[in-house]
Amino acid sequence: MTAQAQAAQPSLRTTVRDPRHGSRASLLWTLYFHAPLTRQELVRRTGLSATTVRTVIGKLIAEGVVAEDAVAQSLIPPNTITNGTATKDAATKGAATKGIATEGVATEAESALVAAGRRTGARLRLVPGHRYVIGVEVADTRVRVGLFDLALTQRAGVVHPLPPGERDAKTVVGHILTGLDAVIEEAAIPQGHILGVGIGVSATGWNALPLERLLSTVTALPLHIDNGAEAMGRAEMWFGAGRGVQHAVVAVIGSGVSASVITHGAPYRGSTNSAGEWGHTTVQAGGRRCRCGARGCLEAYVGAEAVLERFRQARRGRTTPGADKESTFAALLAAADTSSAAQRVLEEAAVYLGAGIANLVNLFNPQRIILGGWAGLLFGARMLPRIRETVAAQALRRPYAQTTIGLCRLGPHAVALGAATVPVGRFLTEDAHRPARRPATTPQRALTGTPPDRPPTATPRRALMGTSPTRTPVP
Repeated sequence: MTAQAQAAQPSLRTTVRDPRHGSRASLLWTLYFHAPLTRQELVRRTGLSATTVRTVIGKLIAEGVVAEDAVAQSLIPPNTITNGTATKDAATKGAATKGIATEGVATEAESALVAAGRRTGARLRLVPGHRYVIGVEVADTRVRVGLFDLALTQRAGVVHPLPPGERDAKTVVGHILTGLDAVIEEAAIPQGHILGVGIGVSATGWNALPLERLLSTVTALPLHIDNGAEAMGRAEMWFGAGRGVQHAVVAVIGSGVSASVITHGAPYRGSTNSAGEWGHTTVQAGGRRCRCGARGCLEAYVGAEAVLERFRQARRGRTTPGADKESTFAALLAAADTSSAAQRVLEEAAVYLGAGIANLVNLFNPQRIILGGWAGLLFGARMLPRIRETVAAQALRRPYAQTTIGLCRLGPHAVALGAATVPVGRFLTEDAHRPARRPATTPQRALTGTPPDRPPTATPRRALMGTSPTRTPVP
């Protein structure tokens, strides 16, 4: 198995006890990341025997999990067989037509040769529509719900804005449930084919446990709740700017500031699952008051709310026009073309952000630092050269030389997409051998009923951060 394929695989020793299921999971993960592949290529990549590959793939095809493409013409021997008759090359066929030669019945050896050509050339891939998953983002400004197939191509989606003052738990849970019904109905998916719901919580001040408890009482779908930065990190590692690396930091800037630290392809979470609070590292001793209560936090200098407040102060209390926080922040960036005050505020934020990123370089020695979040993408599009300049001045020379700094590639869908990878990963590792659960005749029945038979998990398995696949989801 190649190093890249190994990085993409789950830890089968700890997640799958039955060797048959271990082989199955290994094949599914390999197909997911590298399809289309022939059986021979699967043998080489997984290290499984040809017999095991043939047996397991046969079962997966019979169950509709894997599909087999037609053999390429170039892989069929020149002597093709039609209805048991060997048809030779064009010259022989012409001679037969003129009575000079005859076309005979195919020999057993010829038939075996053609069959072998078909087996060798047939390429295998997962069937995207075999199952579906739902990804949800709970952010400060919106609740986004997307329904995806196994290839993580979005089939339906809905966004519910969260105006200021409407961010209580009841409202958010209501938006999630309404969104689930909407995307299931829009996609018109087969009964019982939803694997689960991944939820990435980007909103500041939210704790995953109350949200999980509230949702589990009203939905029968399996729930997987995670930090929004970790969800975005998975999406970027699988499909975006983190593809092909094992050590990265995904820096997320919105109203708050956080980071997903990825080492050896897995997220670092800390002893109590709270690692990544990069926004609450100190960049100015005794500095500005942060909303966490401390002074001098990075978030107090580069978070969207902090930057907008600095601009308001620079304009002696005048507010920046905008329908919501995102449009207001965009207006600030646009004002920098003509406003020296706006330019000064952005320059200051870029310097502090560069210093914060330099700390990441020195602490974690990543191959890539990926800047994302709605404010991070807007800010980075304009100020990335200045940010890089500051990082170069502040970071240690050797680790900085091995680090690239860029923007997330998946845009506003990254958190919901990353959340959806959790039930996909569980399916590839554990659930592929199980039949569909709880067939639902209507979207509402899919959402209301007995809670799942397996407790929801807030911690996805190590394998979910593996090397990225080659497919790109449709936003």
